[in-house]
Amino acid sequence: MSDRSLSFWVTGPAHGEIRPLPLTAPRVGELIVQALFSGVSRGTESLVFNGNVPLSEYARMRAPFQEGDFPTPVKYGYCMVGRVLQGAPEYQGRDVFCLHPHQDRFVVPISAVHPLPPDVPAGRAVLAANMETALNAVWDAGVLPGDRVSVIGAGSVGCLVAWLAARIPGCTVELIDINPARKAIACKLGAEFALPDDARGEADVVVHASGSEAGLGLALRLAGFEATVLELSWYGDRRVSVSLGEAFHSRRLVLKSSQVGNVAGVRRARRTLDSRLQLALSLLNDAALDALINSESRFMDLPHTMQQLSSGSGDVIMHRVRYD
Repeated sequence: MSDRSLSFWVTGPAHGEIRPLPLTAPRVGELIVQALFSGVSRGTESLVFNGNVPLSEYARMRAPFQEGDFPTPVKYGYCMVGRVLQGAPEYQGRDVFCLHPHQDRFVVPISAVHPLPPDVPAGRAVLAANMETALNAVWDAGVLPGDRVSVIGAGSVGCLVAWLAARIPGCTVELIDINPARKAIACKLGAEFALPDDARGEADVVVHASGSEAGLGLALRLAGFEATVLELSWYGDRRVSVSLGEAFHSRRLVLKSSQVGNVAGVRRARRTLDSRLQLALSLLNDAALDALINSESRFMDLPHTMQQLSSGSGDVIMHRVRYD
């Protein structure tokens, strides 16, 4: 086995490269993992790639096993699926999920890996981190049986929120996006679809995940009396303007943030970060979710791929990186 690994680094605004790193021998309680697939969480990783992480968030934005510091050079990412090559016998040969940057082989503590459930294939497990974000959002939003739920933004997190909410008894879920091609995806997820101008109002819960100022404005307009608008987008260092005049106060709306760094308050006493991630992994046992992974490239092509992914929205929902 080689004592070298390769990893992807952001080395400047909109620029990245593959760098060699020494691969240390695992100590007691550690594993060597061979990467199979990693996922690009486009919203956050595009902000990192383009150098748009605000100075105030440098510490909070650090990912597990990140190397370097913002803005650059930095090794960043958190959607990794691999196979254990060496370490504790009970883990050898098992496929695992790990919150680790894009890297072909790496050493991590046993506590950092989550074995995949037997009914979740490795190629789909790259959605685990985004499923965890979506699960936390549904908890934060307090979606209840029978609710009318609007989800704005059919990226990977928005689609997963819609999929989760559509499985709550009696809920009617409308997924809203500017791209009409997302209608087919919505149908596979058990949700209705609408373009922004056609979206229904009087929602009990609105989850905003489009990352746009216009989307947040639409979210406030679609919310019914005393409804909750959950802001799931993160804008980095970009300022957004939203009207809190008009009917915002008379409709007594609740505008609430959600972020995956902490377990949602309503579950924090009974869930840990690890148990939440394990639950997210178990929820990936539906083959319908494969439709969200609609782009793929080789690891060695990632510097060029990230330039494409971060320069425009396009049709990509979840991009999967293949290590072969």
